[in-house]
Amino acid sequence: MSDDLLEVRGLTVEYVAEGGSVRACDDVSFTVRRGEILGVAGESGSGKSTLITALTRLERPPAVTTAGQILFRPHGVAEPIDLVPLTEKQLRKHRWRDLAIVMQSAMNALNPVLRLGAQFTDVLRHHDRGLGRAGAERRTEELLSLVGLTAAQARSYPHELSGGTRQRATIALALACGADLVVMDEPTTAVDVVMQRQILANVLRLRDELGFAVVLVTHDLSLLVELADRIAIMYAGKIVEVGTAHDIYHRPSHPYTAGLRASFPPLHAPVERLHGIPGTPPDLRRLPSGCAFHPRCPKRFEPCDSVVPRLSAVGDQEVACHLHSHDRSEVVDA
Repeated sequence: MSDDLLEVRGLTVEYVAEGGSVRACDDVSFTVRRGEILGVAGESGSGKSTLITALTRLERPPAVTTAGQILFRPHGVAEPIDLVPLTEKQLRKHRWRDLAIVMQSAMNALNPVLRLGAQFTDVLRHHDRGLGRAGAERRTEELLSLVGLTAAQARSYPHELSGGTRQRATIALALACGADLVVMDEPTTAVDVVMQRQILANVLRLRDELGFAVVLVTHDLSLLVELADRIAIMYAGKIVEVGTAHDIYHRPSHPYTAGLRASFPPLHAPVERLHGIPGTPPDLRRLPSGCAFHPRCPKRFEPCDSVVPRLSAVGDQEVACHLHSHDRSEVVDA
């Protein structure tokens, strides 16, 4: 069986409007290996959340996937499944069992009028028709214990739980049916730093125990450096760099990645002035010509304002930048 659990090829997602379509994801390609944590980082508006909803086929109008393939290879399936053309009925066979998602807002993701245990029971019994109510309740207790929650909390309504508890519950729910791939959209946004670390420690521990792969979306590059195996950097709907967490932190090859890297402080170092990225992300309705980052880029030169760079291999990384495609192989100073 291939080591690639998910292979995305040329994925394009557009928002259709009266004045014309806007591409929020433009020709995006990447892979996710079995058991791997792939981080996706970038500023607000870079296309991260659109990518997540497209991967899980949860996009709703006016968002439309207009091109590309999402090839998924769960255990027990001989040939890869392209998720893009599947109907809702066909997708229902794979959701929770093979592919699960942890939404950004745990309060909105959980049903406010059902007790927590009832929501777990619904998912478990839907995907295992032979599972009785007592068996589902026992399995719910096991799942909650995986993330440090108690059986008593299964009897609570979501509003009776803290934000961190709700977030851990949604992670447990995503693991209910043994999914091969768990997609997480900003899973720690609404919790404090202490709870954030507890949740992420749980994710790492559970990944090691259960072997599922994770696509983790966040704007916090420093968090991904600690957690992810590889990181994909998005800008203006495109992936501009992919590399290991070590390389992204120590040897960023794209000026945008270097800017993100330089914008957060080290934990163990003398105090120093941080340098942000000048300007703001572009309006996707009126993208600049050439490289979308060139108006903000300190390294821009002649082809940047007219030629769109392609994502290509640079050592062990993939980078979409003319610094490398024109035989200028120096690594951008972090």
